[in-house]
Amino acid sequence: MSSTNSVSSGTPAPSRRLRDTLVLAGLFGLVMVGLIGLAAATGWEETRAQIAKLSIWQVLFLLVLSLVNYLFRGLRWHIFARRLGLPTGLAQDLRHFLGGFAMSVTPGRVGELVRMRWLKRETGWNFERTAPLVLVDRASDLTAMALILAMALSFSMKGIAGGVPVALLALIAGFVATRPALLAGFAKMGHRVTGRFARLWVKIRRAAKSLSAFTSPTLMTSAAILGVIGWIAEGYAFHLLLVWLGSDIGFATAVAIFVFSTLAGGLTGAPGGVGGAEAAMIALLALEGVPLEVSVPATAIIRVTTLWFAIGIGLLIFPLAERHSLTTRKTKA
Repeated sequence: MSSTNSVSSGTPAPSRRLRDTLVLAGLFGLVMVGLIGLAAATGWEETRAQIAKLSIWQVLFLLVLSLVNYLFRGLRWHIFARRLGLPTGLAQDLRHFLGGFAMSVTPGRVGELVRMRWLKRETGWNFERTAPLVLVDRASDLTAMALILAMALSFSMKGIAGGVPVALLALIAGFVATRPALLAGFAKMGHRVTGRFARLWVKIRRAAKSLSAFTSPTLMTSAAILGVIGWIAEGYAFHLLLVWLGSDIGFATAVAIFVFSTLAGGLTGAPGGVGGAEAAMIALLALEGVPLEVSVPATAIIRVTTLWFAIGIGLLIFPLAERHSLTTRKTKA
């Protein structure tokens, strides 16, 4: 059974859930092994001393800033859902958006499919009708991060090698994904080049038609603002963390490194950018003169308080969202 079919049916197969759990645990384990190795190389005492500088209130504030990001992006998801015509409320959309975080580091970003499955159960809308919502949400994230990276690089005293190309690629991808004509043209060209997957290309063309609901400049500007505020909140958290650890490299530079590393991690193809984002972050901090005894714990802490915190929230909300969607489907039946 394909992944889409298993997601669109009832609860995912046990074997698939086990695989996703093992992937999640394996990725987390590999990253932790790498960070622990770096910490050991720099000296446990130095690493422990840096972590000891943080109070519980400072860590909680980092988590609050991450919540700002999730809530602003969740609000954006709700606005997109309403614009598409979905009969959902704010609480319902936030439940779907946050619950999907549980699958952030699973292969193929299954979290997106899970959200679509919940929508199908609760509203009756099939995957083809809700696909534009997922597409425009991801495109809006790319646009917001590209704008932040471009602004941060312009204000930073030092540039980041590859920063401008990455920002341009993210901006172009975000633009193409929200242009119905371009996306439809891509699907047509893809069908001609490959000569295969006819049903897939047809579905992409149908989804492209639905994207016409998101072409309003006012809507996309508002979405970009919400995304920029959300991602800057996490970038600011990274800046504060470095200041608290005694390595203030400047707000613009810290934000640029955080956003670039997040985008670079995504380009590696690894679920959630795990591994690639951490490596990029440590390397860029080293170029700024931040010693390993600071960059390693800073990277570990910011990833725990952003990516892994989001996954934790998703794991808490996922069972609630799953039960609610099943109950709603039975009620309608």
